[in-house]
Amino acid sequence: MRIYDREPIGVALRRFKNLIQRTGLKDELRAHRYNEKPSEVRSRKERERLRAIRKADRKKKENRR
Repeated sequence: MRIYDREPIGVALRRFKNLIQRTGLKDELRAHRYNEKPSEVRSRKERERLRAIRKADRKKKENRR
């Protein structure tokens, strides 16, 4: 990542954080922090999937109002 001349450090830091988030590096590092059994990985992914479904349903209901 290139930091431009006269770019405030806060703006550069925000761009860096967004870059890390988009590449998935943050999630990868978090996943490898502790050993996670395959059954735990499956249950976590299922929880995340259900949470995303519920969130989408809530947004749908809000848009109908």
